[in-house]
Amino acid sequence: MKILVFGKTGQVATELQAQAEVVALGRDAADLSRPSSCAEAIRAHRPDAVINAAAWTAVDRAEEEEALATVINGEAPGAMARACAALDIPLVHISTDYVFSGAGERPWRPTDPVGPIGAYGRSKLAGERAVAAAGGQWAVLRTSWVFSAHGNNFLKTMLRLSQSRDALDIVADQIGGPTPADAIAAACLDMARAMVADGDKGGMYHFSGAPDTSWKGFAEEIFARAGRAASVAGIPTSAYPTPARRPLNSRMDCTALARDFGIARPDWRAGLERALAALGA
Repeated sequence: MKILVFGKTGQVATELQAQAEVVALGRDAADLSRPSSCAEAIRAHRPDAVINAAAWTAVDRAEEEEALATVINGEAPGAMARACAALDIPLVHISTDYVFSGAGERPWRPTDPVGPIGAYGRSKLAGERAVAAAGGQWAVLRTSWVFSAHGNNFLKTMLRLSQSRDALDIVADQIGGPTPADAIAAACLDMARAMVADGDKGGMYHFSGAPDTSWKGFAEEIFARAGRAASVAGIPTSAYPTPARRPLNSRMDCTALARDFGIARPDWRAGLERALAALGA
């Protein structure tokens, strides 16, 4: 099976290439700021399935450059989806919990009303809607708090900071599920293969690591498993202002994915051990 992946150096794209023989396209081969290039790539490669693991992920910078973020996160996936629909190719597109408001404490269901509170979430929501409107076979996989041994992420930031600091203040009132990038990659591959086999499969799904925790709890687990002595004090989001607002509630209900594809929530602590081993930490 020939699977075309948009993205080459990001966390999930890196894991996709490690787990399967895929054709991975970097910016030189498909520039998401030029959506037509994505459609052209699909028509040129004629794959059996497409996975979009490329995105604008600079949450704070999106507040200043929302137009460009929306082209990359909104218009480009739409161009991919329309090209896939024309060729009857299933598309798996990765999205985010940031399409929700972050209100309340109940885990977000795929069918819940959306309400992004920032530019990044709005840009990703535009992509979801464009993919769904294209008329082909599609699946959107919303995930959260992605980490791995690759790229920039919370795990690597905590390891770096703990080398020079004995104590850290970490946000304790944002709750969600850290999600290993290798688990996201495996889920996307399983979904793509299942969709090729069954043209009726697809839709909106959630996938995040278990159990839910806070950024403080995540940091504490990182330090404990990495053998770092840094202490962690919890602070409210209000004490750590950023250009973009972050959702307080990033809990995700992942039962639909288990029901339709047999994919269970991964234990992020096991994923953390794998990432730490890969980092030699």
